[in-house]
Amino acid sequence: MNILKFIESFTTENLMNVKGSRRDIFSQVGLLGKNAALTAIPFGIAAVTSTKASAAIQKPISGNPIAALQLALTLEYLEDEFYQLGLASGVIPTGGRDEKVFMQIADHESDHVKFLIAGLGGEGSPNFVAKPTFDFTVGGAFNPFNNYAQFLALSQAFEDTGVRAYKGQATNLISTPDLLTAALRIHSVEARHASEVRRLRGLKGWITGKDRGAGMPEATQAVYNGEELTIQAGFDTAALFGAAAGSEAYDEPLTGAEAVAIASLFIVA
Repeated sequence: MNILKFIESFTTENLMNVKGSRRDIFSQVGLLGKNAALTAIPFGIAAVTSTKASAAIQKPISGNPIAALQLALTLEYLEDEFYQLGLASGVIPTGGRDEKVFMQIADHESDHVKFLIAGLGGEGSPNFVAKPTFDFTVGGAFNPFNNYAQFLALSQAFEDTGVRAYKGQATNLISTPDLLTAALRIHSVEARHASEVRRLRGLKGWITGKDRGAGMPEATQAVYNGEELTIQAGFDTAALFGAAAGSEAYDEPLTGAEAVAIASLFIVA
């Protein structure tokens, strides 16, 4: 399946214009304010080019296990390539704990890609989604393979997105218990990745409220919106434990449209 057709089928509200650029997407999904100041990490979002990123919305995919796996595979493609390029670039300090962590994460992401391809019937299957072409610089706005702080920031954003996206697709896999079990196992591994990367950045291993954490650019806020929720199954966790602890105790799901909007920023074709 063509990646743009996949994006069309997965998006449930009009987040992206047919002729929109990645700069357009930033503004439409609220990732940037009009005059966003990306302090601490000089991402320079104003440099984003007008490369076409994705197409318009079509229909929801609620209850569709195939679409859930296709979304998961697209996110795993993104993470797998990001870490392979990061390790090859030399941006990760060599010989220490950081390199070992990212070598292990890279191995996990590669395994996830292989598993999900098999789950979709293998390459050549009608359900197979080919690997997109990624641009992790977003037209020159980012420089993750020459700036380790930026590499860590994008890694955190990708891992936190993965955790929430897998949770958001769990209900679409209920009809296929074996795939649901496997997806939940991947979800738990992604959660450990997210926690470890956050600790490498000197942060807590979990998200507090919708706080993206120190040093994260405003452009990543969409990854964290909604995490401030403290009501779980009708119970207000904040009433007994406080808003911070209540929000930390649970990660909230991302919808397919929200996950696609985030990933599409880095998809060229």
